[in-house]
Amino acid sequence: MCFRFPHAPSRPMLVGMRVTLKIDDDVAVLLQRARQGGRRSLKEVANEALRLGLRAMEARPEKERFHVKPLKLGPCLIGSLDNVAEALAIAEGEDYR
Repeated sequence: MCFRFPHAPSRPMLVGMRVTLKIDDDVAVLLQRARQGGRRSLKEVANEALRLGLRAMEARPEKERFHVKPLKLGPCLIGSLDNVAEALAIAEGEDYR
């Protein structure tokens, strides 16, 4: 794993990180279950869980598609909308300004 530290930005270091974590009780239970009765080490299970979890956090959730339902409104009630000033005069009266 390659990390850049603020005190030495030009020299990347390969680091095998050793970290002490306080794990919540519910997470500890899940890790113990994932160890499959001790057949796998806590290190293996924790690394796999972190990899999967961090990848899932980076992935963009698939957005639900938005669909517009067409609705027939019928013909325009004021004629042509090409001339906006004329359409406003019809809709709001000649004092629309």
